[in-house]
Amino acid sequence: MSKILVFGHKNPDTDSICSALVKEKFEKNNGLDVEAVRLGNINKETKYVLNYLNIEEPRYIESIDDEQEVILVDHNEFTQSVNNIENAKIKKVVDHHRICEFKTAEPLYYLAEPVGCTSTILYKEFKRNNMQIERKEAILMLSAIISDTLLFKSPTCTEDDKLAAKDLASIANIDVEKYGLEMLKAGTDLSDLTELELINLDAKEVMLKNSKAIIAQVNTASIEDMMKRKDKIEEEMKKVIEEKNLDIFFFAITDIINSNSQAIVLGKKAYITESAYNVKLENNTAFLKGVVSRKKQIIPVLMEQE
Repeated sequence: MSKILVFGHKNPDTDSICSALVKEKFEKNNGLDVEAVRLGNINKETKYVLNYLNIEEPRYIESIDDEQEVILVDHNEFTQSVNNIENAKIKKVVDHHRICEFKTAEPLYYLAEPVGCTSTILYKEFKRNNMQIERKEAILMLSAIISDTLLFKSPTCTEDDKLAAKDLASIANIDVEKYGLEMLKAGTDLSDLTELELINLDAKEVMLKNSKAIIAQVNTASIEDMMKRKDKIEEEMKKVIEEKNLDIFFFAITDIINSNSQAIVLGKKAYITESAYNVKLENNTAFLKGVVSRKKQIIPVLMEQE
């Protein structure tokens, strides 16, 4: 029998990779034959974490065979998952996102909480099972929480995230502020990426109420520097819109220092951005003060305007 595969969403972020590795450890401790894998290239922020721990990247997979047993972390929407996910045997899900168009043929273990990070849920799972958290797993979970909450600045951050991070930092014997800033800054070096790589770096294909959309996001320390590449970014966005027949492509350039975003929005329904945020799109872009969270401040806000 093949291993049970554990993975996060396509275009994986730090939470997707770290949570897959942590869930692998948890299930191995319980006697399951599991393997953490990834559904895309790892970004520089995540590479910082893996290099810090001297951990190899999980194996890359593009698709799975029918009846493959899987565990999903940090996602549940099939559009964000591995190719052929609809024919997999989904054994477990651990997630902190909305549940959208998810169905299985058999009962499963589904653990979801409205917290800032999947790793916060996994931390609780370790605690509930009286399972010791080793330093490596502590740093993986702490890194994921720092990433998803932007060092506790995101509106998605909850007290549960903060309490988990505090305990994990104690286990890891690590300075959260120092480590967190270095990790986040590592992820803002985007100079060697092409425009196509930029818009795919952290892109999620979602269905709003009636619209097919991609909501993509990159973190930066300088929105101004990123906007110098606007024309070429738009060229690549237009190609994706045509290729995937999208109604809207929303690309958020998020300033992790000042907690704001500059949005570049294209597509026949780009106009919903204006009513959603009470802004005027000028040259397909708008400044969104205080907006940093795709999960809480972009996807649900756009859905309300449809």
